[in-house]
Amino acid sequence: MKLSVVIPVYRVEATLDRCVESVLEQHIDEMEVILVDDGSPDHCPQLCDAWRLRDSRVKVIHKDNGGLSDARNTGIARACGDYITFVDSDDYVTPDTYPALVDFLDKHPCCDLLEYAIDQRLTPRDAMYDHIDNYWIETKAYTHTYAWNKVYRRQLFDHVVYPKGKVFEDVYTLPLLLRQCRQVATTARGLYHYCYNPMGITARADGQQLAMLLEGHLNNGMPMDDAYYVYLLNIQLDVWEQTGEIIKLPYRKVHLRGLSITQKAKAIIQNSLGIKALCRITKFIHRFKAPSHW
Repeated sequence: MKLSVVIPVYRVEATLDRCVESVLEQHIDEMEVILVDDGSPDHCPQLCDAWRLRDSRVKVIHKDNGGLSDARNTGIARACGDYITFVDSDDYVTPDTYPALVDFLDKHPCCDLLEYAIDQRLTPRDAMYDHIDNYWIETKAYTHTYAWNKVYRRQLFDHVVYPKGKVFEDVYTLPLLLRQCRQVATTARGLYHYCYNPMGITARADGQQLAMLLEGHLNNGMPMDDAYYVYLLNIQLDVWEQTGEIIKLPYRKVHLRGLSITQKAKAIIQNSLGIKALCRITKFIHRFKAPSHW
C-alpha cells in the first residue's frame, strides 16, 4: 500500500522544513511526498528543490499561482499512491502517525476515508460508519471538513476536484467524496498539528467569504439536524451583519433539546420572531461588545 502526501506550498519559508521533515520521518515503506510550489514569491521554490535532492521520495511541482484548490488538484493528478493525504505547509504531523493509519486501512479494506485527531481541536473515537449520514451528524463532521486530517482512497478523486476560486473549499469537496465512500472510519491513532495562522482565511474571513462558506453548506446535499442548523445560523448572522445581503438560510423551527444555553437563546428568538429579527438583535448587541457567538 502506497501513500501519497500532497503539500501545497506558498509563502511558508519559515515553516516548510519543519512540515516536510515531520512527513519524511514517518516510518512507512511506501510513500511519496509531492511538494506543489504554487508560484511562491519567497525562497520556497529553492527549499522544495533542496528537499528533492535530499530525499528520493520527494517530488516537486513548480506552477504559476492558482490558489490552494488548484495546488491540491495538481498534486492529486500526479499522485501514484493507493491513498492520498494532505498536509498544509505551516502544519506538521506527529511521529508514527502514518504507520498507524496505514495499518488501520490494511485491516479495514472497505474503508475509503479515515479521519484522525487534530492537536487540541479534535479527538475522534475509534469507529466505523457504513452510513455516511450517520458519520456526518454523529461526529458533527460539518464542523471539521478539513482536508488535512484525513486519508482518502485515491479513486475518490477520479471525478472530484477542489473548486478553484472558492474559499473554505473543503466544505464544498468533502460531501462529494463522502457520497462515494463505502465506509468511513474515525480513529484516535495519530495526530495532526494545526498551527493557527492569524493572517489565514479562517481568522480573517470577510462577509463575502463567509457567504461562500454558507453556500457550501446549504448546497452540499447532506442531512441536517437542529445542531447543524444552529451552526449554520451563526454563519448566517455573521454574513448578514457584514454584508446586509438577503438571508439564504431557510427558516426551520428548532427543537431545544440537546442545545447549549446560547444555542437555545438564539433558537427561541428565531423560532418566535424569525431569522431577520435575530440578525437585527445580534447586530444591536455587537454595538456594545465585540462580535462573538453569544
